Amino acid sequence: MNRFLSLIVKYRYLLYFLAVVPMFLTRDFTRNNELRYMSIADEAIRNGSLFTFTNHGIHYADKPPLYLWIVMAGKMIFGTHSMFFLALFSYIPALVILWIMGRWTRNVVSQQGRIAGELMLLTSVFFIGSAVVLRMDMLMNMFIVLSLYTFFRMYSGKEKRRDKWMFPLYVFMAIFSKGPVGILVPLVTTITFLVVKRDFRSIAKYWGLRTLSVIIALCAVWFTSAYLEGGDEYINNLLFNQTINRAVDSFHHKEPFYYYMIAIWYSLAPWAFLIVGVLAAGLIKRGASTDLEKFFLTSLLSTFIMLSFVSSKIQIYMLPAFAFFVFMTVIWLPKYSGKLFARLLIGFPAALLALALPGALITSLFIEEPALKNVWVIAATAVLSVAGVFALRQLLSGRWKSDAAVAEKSLNRTIITMGAGLLAAIFTISFFIPEYNPNIGMGAVSREAKAAAEEHGAMRYMYYNIPRAENIDVYIGALPQDVSKEELRERIEAAATPDHEAAEERIILILMQSELEKDADIKDLLADKEKHPVGYFYYVVL
Repeated sequence: MNRFLSLIVKYRYLLYFLAVVPMFLTRDFTRNNELRYMSIADEAIRNGSLFTFTNHGIHYADKPPLYLWIVMAGKMIFGTHSMFFLALFSYIPALVILWIMGRWTRNVVSQQGRIAGELMLLTSVFFIGSAVVLRMDMLMNMFIVLSLYTFFRMYSGKEKRRDKWMFPLYVFMAIFSKGPVGILVPLVTTITFLVVKRDFRSIAKYWGLRTLSVIIALCAVWFTSAYLEGGDEYINNLLFNQTINRAVDSFHHKEPFYYYMIAIWYSLAPWAFLIVGVLAAGLIKRGASTDLEKFFLTSLLSTFIMLSFVSSKIQIYMLPAFAFFVFMTVIWLPKYSGKLFARLLIGFPAALLALALPGALITSLFIEEPALKNVWVIAATAVLSVAGVFALRQLLSGRWKSDAAVAEKSLNRTIITMGAGLLAAIFTISFFIPEYNPNIGMGAVSREAKAAAEEHGAMRYMYYNIPRAENIDVYIGALPQDVSKEELRERIEAAATPDHEAAEERIILILMQSELEKDADIKDLLADKEKHPVGYFYYVVL
């Protein structure tokens, strides 16, 4: 038994990876962002551009080139966009972060505590969410964590010869992955830490000529290449509109200052109560005594405060702080593992997991939702309930009262049981995804619409009131037209006139099923048309 457990510990990163493989092999691309990246990459390949990007002819300077290069490379290697290939560049960076944080804390946290921390971080809602969606956020986060780890190693006198060069390189790669946050987090965190330590002279050491020269030189190559490809308008959009304007008065995701004070509770679920409780207790008692603790606290607090002042806010922007929230908790947890409040804060989410299966079964009696009766969904909730029951059993064991070491092991085992259960549930519900794919993205409706277009000889694709649906050109090989209600009415009325040329033009229209429920005009316009349901959508042959 001990040998079996040792093998699990040794190969746990492989298990972390296998938990999401079925999802990566079966999931469709989401419409809002993933499909857009595919379309932009296709357009860049056609245009032969490397540093400037367009989305259907409109400049797209929102993101740096690195991630789009990865998307382009995948298309050129496989001939199509591979979900599994692209997912590696979100999930592997997440596993790298787990490894770095475990290595960073190995001298102050037990192996069991580090595994608990890994599972807490990996199964936090917005960390695992960022790890399984195709975005550049986790890639940037990996480079930020690498830069901070390298800085702290230099500060602690444990640097390697290459670290002086790797530190600015990691910072640049973070910038090149997503943008200004890539430099803001390392800059603010390290300078704040040095100020806290009253080591003002060292600021020039870490952010001196070598560091700035590397970052500026690499950025200069990037910006010059973008200017040569895209001209003044593109470089202005890249350097000012997507940085200063979004920070000061955002045109996207504008939220109030206190946004993250609310978002943190569900972003770090189901561990948020424990994390906030332990950190609050530690701060009240001024428990940060070592440089490592002070650095972790500086990292999470400075990032949290800085991003709160930035105008543009969504939950995923706080991603660089999540690893430090979790592992600062893991460092301090042994101090409070014998306290009742810590056990209550972990017991509450454990109880919710235990209620997953009965809750799903009861809900299915009152809500007509086919997914709640699917065998894989039921199996996933059963896994959660079993994990919750075992976690509660471990938590409620009376042995933890007798000894601090026993209490620490008990709490760590509870966390590991819950984390493993959450990963097992993700693995299980992944087998439901093929059935649910028509509701995730537009791949299914696009393929069926394309087949119908070929059958009926349709000349044009249109869509009505579907944001970013223009990017289904990835599937249909043609640019669909966004049609208004008035234009749709004119075309249908014109097509009803025998001598009108529009009567000879066949059109495939795609719209959401909900449009027929909420819009009486659209329902009347399409009343006599044959509508083909696919997931959340209809395609209609006009």
